[in-house]
Amino acid sequence: MPKNKELAQYITDQLSDLENIRNIPMMGGYIFYYKERIFGGIYESGFMVKITQASIKFMPDSIPEPPYEGAKPMLPVTILDDRAALQEMVEQMYPELPERKQKKK
Repeated sequence: MPKNKELAQYITDQLSDLENIRNIPMMGGYIFYYKERIFGGIYESGFMVKITQASIKFMPDSIPEPPYEGAKPMLPVTILDDRAALQEMVEQMYPELPERKQKKK
């Protein structure tokens, strides 16, 4: 699905002023990290982020929905084309995100 790859590149470009943004392909979509904490991803329905106080504040019009069957609801991103707001939201989400689990050795 090349459209997801293009969307992943666009999101990465929109967030390029933030350091430590990366994404990894996963099951036909992408998972996005900021400072090694997962904040969102690209799913069949598009780009979605975790529900935090910051994401609700920046996108009060976004209606939570599960990205796939059996998943916890997430917020569809409604501010993708507003680069400054998107970056600010991701920065403000960071303290609210769980730390990455350490892999067991």
